[in-house]
Amino acid sequence: MKINLITFLFVLVLDFEILSTKSLFIISSVPESSPSVPPIPSSVADISSGTQADINEHQSKSTRKLLIGLITAFSVMGIMILSTMCLWKCYRKKVYNKSSKKDALRGLPLSSFMSKSNGGLKTNSEKGSVAEMDYNLLESATNSFGESEILGVGGFGCVYRARLNDNLCVAVKKLDGGSQDAIKEYQTEVDLLSKIHHPNIITLLGYSVHDETRLLVYELMDNGSLETQLHGPSNGFNLTWHGRMKIALDTARGLEYLHENCKPSVIHRDLKSSNILLDSSFNAKLSDFGLAIMDGAQNKNSLKLSGTLGYVAPEYLLDGKLTDKSDVYAFGVVLLELLLGRRPVEKLSPSQCQSIVTWAMPQLTDRSKLPNIVDPVIRYTMDLKHLYQVAAVAVLCVQPEPIYRPLITDVLHSLIPLVPVELGGTLRVSQTRPSVTIES
Repeated sequence: MKINLITFLFVLVLDFEILSTKSLFIISSVPESSPSVPPIPSSVADISSGTQADINEHQSKSTRKLLIGLITAFSVMGIMILSTMCLWKCYRKKVYNKSSKKDALRGLPLSSFMSKSNGGLKTNSEKGSVAEMDYNLLESATNSFGESEILGVGGFGCVYRARLNDNLCVAVKKLDGGSQDAIKEYQTEVDLLSKIHHPNIITLLGYSVHDETRLLVYELMDNGSLETQLHGPSNGFNLTWHGRMKIALDTARGLEYLHENCKPSVIHRDLKSSNILLDSSFNAKLSDFGLAIMDGAQNKNSLKLSGTLGYVAPEYLLDGKLTDKSDVYAFGVVLLELLLGRRPVEKLSPSQCQSIVTWAMPQLTDRSKLPNIVDPVIRYTMDLKHLYQVAAVAVLCVQPEPIYRPLITDVLHSLIPLVPVELGGTLRVSQTRPSVTIES
C-alpha cells in the first residue's frame, strides 16, 4: 500500500513538471512558429528585451510553482507514510499484546483458570482439559476417606463416594504411595481421559495431588461395576438378556472408539468386568485407563506384562505380543461372563484353577448343550438364534491365535441386531417369545 502511494505521488509530481516544461516550450516557441508575424518595429532591441524578460519571469514563476508542488507532494507523502507507520505499529502492538497474554495464560498452572464457585470443581474452558480440585474439599466430601464411603478397591487404592457443596455426587479414586508404577498409571489416566470423550468411556472430572496422595475424580456410576452386578449379592438378577446384550454393545462401542477413532489408536490392556461401570440406566462405560497405551507410541513387545488373569490374551501372556486383538480377547471373556454368569477364573482346588474359556469352549459350539450352561437367571429367556449368534461371537473373540479373532468393529455390527431399538440396537421386539427348553 505504501509503495503504491509513493508511486502515485511521484507520477503526480512528474506530470506536473512535464506540464510546466511543456508550457514553457509552447510559450517560447510561439514567436517563431506564428504564421502571421506583425511588422517589425523600429526598435527591435526594445521588443526583444521585453520578450526575454517575460520569458524569464514566466520561468521563474514556473520554477516557484514546481518547487511549491514538490514541497507539497513530499509533505503529503511524508504525512501518509508516517500515518501508515503509526497504524502498523499500533496493529503490531495489539497483536503482540494478545499473543503475549495467550502465551502467559498457557504458562500458568491449571489452578489459575479455576473458580471455587462450583462446589470446588474448578473447570477450564479449553476442551480437552481436566480440572484441578481442592484436596481439602475432597477429603471433607468423602468423610475423610471413611470406610462407609468406599465404593470399591483397586490395585493402588480405594474408590470413594463424595458429595460436593452443590450436592453433586462423584467418585474419588485415591492412590496412596509414590511407587513408580502408581505414578505412571496415574499420569496415563489423566493424560488419556483429558483427551478422549465418548458416551461409553468414563468421564474424568478432575484430579488432585497432595504430598504422596493422588486423587482422580470421576462421574458417579450408580450401579457400580459389571463384576459386582454379575458376581455380587444380586447374582445378576438385575440384568436381563437384553440388558446384558446392551452392556456388551456399549462395551464394544467404547472399544471401537479407542481402536478406530483415536489417533493414534489406544489399546486398553486391562478390559474386564470390574472396569466396566454401569450408570443408573445400566449404560456401560469403560474405566481404569492406567495400563492403556497408544499404539505406536512405544515398543509394545517390550512392555511389562500387565493385566488380570483370565482376561489376558495368550500371545501377550506367553510371548509379550500386544495388539488391539488383545482387547478383543478380553472382550470375548466379558461376553462369556454375561452369557454364562461365571467368573473368568474359578478355583477347582487350592492348587488348581480353570478359566471360563477352557471350560466353556467345548460346549459353546454344541447347540444341544449350550442352553443348559447359560446363566440360570436368563436361561430360556432369549431367542435361541440370538443365543447361538452371541456364542459364536464369543468363540471367535477368544481364539488362541489373534489372526482368527475379528476386529471389534465386526463384533459391534454382529451385536447391534440383537439389541432392542430402545436400548440402542436395531431389534424390534413385538413381544417376548419364550424359547423351547432343551435338557441335557
